[in-house]
Amino acid sequence: MTKVHPNLNPELQSDSEEFNCGKGGGEAEVLTVWRKSLLFNGHGFTVFDPKGNLLFRVDNYASESKGEIVLMDAAGRPLLTIRRKKLSLSEHWSVYMGECRTGQPLFSVRKNIRPLQKKILLDITTAGPASHTHLHVEGSYSRRCCSVLDDSRREVATVKCKELPSGSGVAFGRDVFRLVVEPGFDQARAMAIVILLDQIFKR
Repeated sequence: MTKVHPNLNPELQSDSEEFNCGKGGGEAEVLTVWRKSLLFNGHGFTVFDPKGNLLFRVDNYASESKGEIVLMDAAGRPLLTIRRKKLSLSEHWSVYMGECRTGQPLFSVRKNIRPLQKKILLDITTAGPASHTHLHVEGSYSRRCCSVLDDSRREVATVKCKELPSGSGVAFGRDVFRLVVEPGFDQARAMAIVILLDQIFKR
């Protein structure tokens, strides 16, 4: 089996220092996303930073029928709670800080159902800075080629295939891919959008 990242040691990572759920630095951060839970050895997500250290994890993906998914840091502390809105005519999800499940969400996500704008996958409304009030996702998640764009069509995050050195003779499938997060955009929020893309379009 192809090794996804070299520095993975879940037991050591569980004692890591407090994760800063904030903005990226001065350069785009390239995260590696693995559609697998290390805890249950099955459904979920494991996310590595550019140095190969465990950054995010989702271990409760198998309970998706409950309409709630929790994004955690490497130590298992809840960062964001993703909840599906009940009695909605289309896919409508809300994302809350930590384990909060009520009140004002950080942002809401809807599946695009407008027939004349088929290239748009998701519409996102946030409660953040004005430049990120409205976002949308374009492209193809099934091909692992899509972008999160702001109102000025600037890319703030991108999903791309995981590339290997040429001539290696080994290729990753669609369960391992890259999430590129631009400076100024929150990495945890970008990962929450990826989780919703997977939840809505995985079939």
